Amino acid sequence: MYSQIDANKHRTIILILIFISFITGLGWVLKTWFGYGSEAIVLAVFISLVMTLFSYYHGDKVALRSTSARHIAKKDNPYLYNLVENLCITAGLPVPKIYIINSPALNAFATGRDPKHSSIAFTTGIIQALENEELEGVIAHELSHVKNYDIRVMTIVIVLVGAISLMANWFLHSNWRRSSDNDNKSGGILAIAGLVLILLSPIIAELIKLAVSRKREFLADASGSLLTRYPEGLARALEKISASNQPLETASTATAHLFISNPFKGKNLTNLFSTHPPIIERIKQLREMV
Repeated sequence: MYSQIDANKHRTIILILIFISFITGLGWVLKTWFGYGSEAIVLAVFISLVMTLFSYYHGDKVALRSTSARHIAKKDNPYLYNLVENLCITAGLPVPKIYIINSPALNAFATGRDPKHSSIAFTTGIIQALENEELEGVIAHELSHVKNYDIRVMTIVIVLVGAISLMANWFLHSNWRRSSDNDNKSGGILAIAGLVLILLSPIIAELIKLAVSRKREFLADASGSLLTRYPEGLARALEKISASNQPLETASTATAHLFISNPFKGKNLTNLFSTHPPIIERIKQLREMV
């Protein structure tokens, strides 16, 4: 378990370093080829940061409302509340706000910017379908997202994605402007290069973001198993979740990465652009933990 946790933490750091290197390289291209100063990079990061900060502080409320999650008290579902409360005591975390989504789909998610401002939501389907140890595994996984500050990691990544998209757009516009001012072969080549960059940069950025997201899922699996000391519980829960073909109707592409499993049930174009690693691979890693 400890080796899995360390490995996933290190891989996340490596991916973020690759991300920073990529945005630095893109900034160098802007500066060298088109005379942009360092302010171009600073401005791109600043705009992305402002846009992301709103999501950081208010995104949890938006996510909960968009999924039609209903806040519950202990008296509304003492079984679920006690499971969450006991695991929070074990993890040394404050008890998050608990929500229920009225859906037969098997899914759950955690949100919030830090342990003191966190919420955890479960579908009625997952509460009914899972045994005690299996539901504990799911709860521990979601609490690990809170404890590992995954929302902060993804905020940093989203800022970088936004900055790359802005810089790529500036690059494209500069190319087209130059190609229109200089109707020659070199201008045409620059225009083509700009078009290729605007197409590839956001895609590369999105793939790195998804890779970071997947590593955080593996990390939450390992951390959750360390919390319950029973990886098999989460492994069996994931098997049941995988076997269910019921999508979560209230989920959207904006909230998909929050859930323990892809809420669209394979409707994504390819695994390459999935917000989650394959469940079979997650189960395999869980059953290799000792």
